[in-house]
Amino acid sequence: MAKAVWNGVTLAESDKTIVVEGNQYSPPDAVNKQYFKETSTHTTCPWKGLASYYTVEVNGKANADAAWYYPAPKDAAKEIVNYVAFWKGVEVTV
Repeated sequence: MAKAVWNGVTLAESDKTIVVEGNQYSPPDAVNKQYFKETSTHTTCPWKGLASYYTVEVNGKANADAAWYYPAPKDAAKEIVNYVAFWKGVEVTV
């Protein structure tokens, strides 16, 4: 079971995460969406495609672009479509 926590709140928890390049990607239905706000940030991975980002907001604090996902990944990464990964101080334990 993987669990993502930031500022004392569980952002995602699942036993169905997918590990890609050392990151735990949580399925969309395991993410507590009330803490997520889409941003205009995008990055590109040569083999996964275009990533989109969320700012995480918990208890009045914001962690800008602390989570990302691939809404339309390339074929090589199609298994992680809309799965969410974390960084920037979000603690992910397995």
